[in-house]
Amino acid sequence: MDTKSTFAYRAPAWLPGGHLQTLYPPLLMPRPRVAYWRERWDTPDDDFIDLDWLEPDQAAAAKQGGDKDHRTVETPLVVLFHGLEGGSTSHYAAALMAAARDIGWRGVVVHFRGCSGEINRLRRAYHSGDSAEIDWILRRLRDANGSAPLFAVGVSLGGNALLKWLGEERAAACKVVDGAAAISAPVDLMAAGNALDAGFNLILYTQNFLSSVKRKTRAKLELFPDLCDHALMLESRTLRAFDNAVTAPLHGYRDTDDYWTRGSSKPGLINICVPTLVINAKNDPFLPASALPRAHEVSNTVTLEQPDEGGHVGFVGGAFPGSSSWLPATILRFFATPAAAAANRGHNEE
Repeated sequence: MDTKSTFAYRAPAWLPGGHLQTLYPPLLMPRPRVAYWRERWDTPDDDFIDLDWLEPDQAAAAKQGGDKDHRTVETPLVVLFHGLEGGSTSHYAAALMAAARDIGWRGVVVHFRGCSGEINRLRRAYHSGDSAEIDWILRRLRDANGSAPLFAVGVSLGGNALLKWLGEERAAACKVVDGAAAISAPVDLMAAGNALDAGFNLILYTQNFLSSVKRKTRAKLELFPDLCDHALMLESRTLRAFDNAVTAPLHGYRDTDDYWTRGSSKPGLINICVPTLVINAKNDPFLPASALPRAHEVSNTVTLEQPDEGGHVGFVGGAFPGSSSWLPATILRFFATPAAAAANRGHNEE
């Protein structure tokens, strides 16, 4: 296999195929219970985002004197950027935050604009190539957390945006984060968009995504009547059509082709300097295996993990009803590797 693989994943026999492995975790699998407290940040352009901070284990909190202000604690912080229309209640967020809590680490789920239950103030929303949004959020978290180790995780859309930022910032990103992980990131947006707009995927996944983003767009049109062509937006039956009518022009792209080309993180993977784990299942319905990055297309600080199965942000393990432990355990184990630790020491010495 032409990847640099470190971790092993094997899907359970009772959950075969990419579609079942994708759909079962968010719809049916039991998930750990986590508690959050919410903080609102004003953005540099006078909008807002909401961050859900992981409530610590009570025993750990007692040892810290009951301090609820996570920003002053020096234990490692894991920040999660969610996928399309995701958030802190998504199955992968609950699993990762619970795993971080259980080892005494801190965690925070960053909601992209409009994804925390309230429409944002400005015309713009969020998109797969929004590396500028990733930049100011991570730099603010770094400033607020001093020398504490800071690890960034991006899932699906959030993973592409995070990888794009890492590739653009190159060595400068090492001063901000100590390690990163991207899960089921659609690193080639053209390949991913075409896959989601075809056949069974169009019915099973894309229509669900479109229902959610169209509902938000209709609400935004009440604030900004000229936001987009209302009729063209409503007529959109594919991601390509919706992105052409709304996402691309709203965020400075010429059209869908321009957005999917310039927004893809794959070309910049060769420039990443931060120790980064990139996990993509070969049977992910959202991204063909032929579009996955190969070892020669990434830098030597990037670890590619491309198991044959796992679906899109699935990676269920164990006997029925299954466990969500493999993904967070793999991420946190990677962050504890010597490479990530060395990066952290370099950051703290500056």
